[in-house]
Amino acid sequence: MDSGGRGSRRGRGRRANRGGEDGDISLSKSMSYALRHGADQMGLQMGTAGDVERVVATNDKQRFKLRSHPEDGRLQIRANQGHSVQVMDLELKAVLAGSPDCPAEAVHGSYLRNWSSIQLQGLSRMRRTHIHLASGLPGEDGVISGMRRDCDLAVFIDVPRALADGIEFFRSENGVLLTPGDSEGKLLPKYFSRALRLRPTRSILPLQ
Repeated sequence: MDSGGRGSRRGRGRRANRGGEDGDISLSKSMSYALRHGADQMGLQMGTAGDVERVVATNDKQRFKLRSHPEDGRLQIRANQGHSVQVMDLELKAVLAGSPDCPAEAVHGSYLRNWSSIQLQGLSRMRRTHIHLASGLPGEDGVISGMRRDCDLAVFIDVPRALADGIEFFRSENGVLLTPGDSEGKLLPKYFSRALRLRPTRSILPLQ
């Protein structure tokens, strides 16, 4: 998506909106929704390039990437992951079995209210193009994205086992692991290595 000219209203985005939310946080949420789910269908044009550049630079989860269009130099922006629409230029690195960057485990964050369904049916990419996995739990070294901080359920995936069965994994530019799952868009329970209740205290959940 083009972000428009560079000279417009730089620095005003930190004003709070009506709900008292920081302007940059509000803009980041709007950008995430638009870039992941089809800004063209929303008729959205971003004209506040200064605000957009600042949000991209300061976003703690590195959700976005800016680049200059190769022909006319206009700024373009995209989300690093989380799409429900196909993005052809999404820069993903394939995770190969046995490679140094192939993790033994990856973790998917969810909520305890979903555990009975996940336990039986596995994880589903739903309407997205990928299932999102983090390299660890929020707050651990190097973990900046991949699961929401309010998740109270962590499901760990045996990545090498899934790779051995032909399921693909990719790493996005901000370190999130992505997988389209199997032919039905799922990671079945047989790939679960463990599950944790995260709150109020951490405890192991039975897989079966």
